[in-house]
Amino acid sequence: MNVLTRKITVLFGAAAVTVATAGLNGCASMNNKERGATIGATTGAAIGAVIGKNTGGTARGAILGAVLGGAAGAVIGHQMDQQAKEIQDQVPGATVERVGEGIAVSFPSGILFPFNSTQLMPAGRENLTKLAGILQRYPGSSVLIVGHTDNVGSDSYNMTLSQQRAQAAASYLSTAGIASGSIRTEGRGESEPIVDNATEANRARNRRVEVAIFASEQYRQQILNQSGH
Repeated sequence: MNVLTRKITVLFGAAAVTVATAGLNGCASMNNKERGATIGATTGAAIGAVIGKNTGGTARGAILGAVLGGAAGAVIGHQMDQQAKEIQDQVPGATVERVGEGIAVSFPSGILFPFNSTQLMPAGRENLTKLAGILQRYPGSSVLIVGHTDNVGSDSYNMTLSQQRAQAAASYLSTAGIASGSIRTEGRGESEPIVDNATEANRARNRRVEVAIFASEQYRQQILNQSGH
């Protein structure tokens, strides 16, 4: 087990205990099935936030927070393999990585947006249209779009810019046929660089939009039911 995997495992366990306890306290009036579903959804989101904060990746944290595991997780993982291949083959400019039972897709902001702008460029719209077409073929997916900037400008300006870019991408996916309820957005500003901001080339790499794709809570429950759990 490498250092990152060990760290995630420890964080996962600690977050699960904390959030599950909170969930139980708030679910006294629910039956067992309702209580389990509520705790599952809440725990996944909270674990994702904890992992994201501690590994520097909000998108990856969201995916790892939605891990199901076991035979049901293997079914989802196989579907994500197929979906990841389609994105890799059909969406130019996207960097595609399989993470846990989901997919992390990264777009350099220069493909989607002009510098210091929230208006999608034609190439950006084309990329998102192709991504939307693939997502429509896998309706059990949830999507988290995370905007990132370099460190030029104030923290507050960069945070707002990253939020607006994530929302612009989400709005376009919605117009392309993806249910808005399956998409969440978040802006991280300059807080999650993938490289230092010492050079323009590095700053360009940090200006990006990440898309986390993972099985929705409803779909995970459906797969569990089908597997007899």
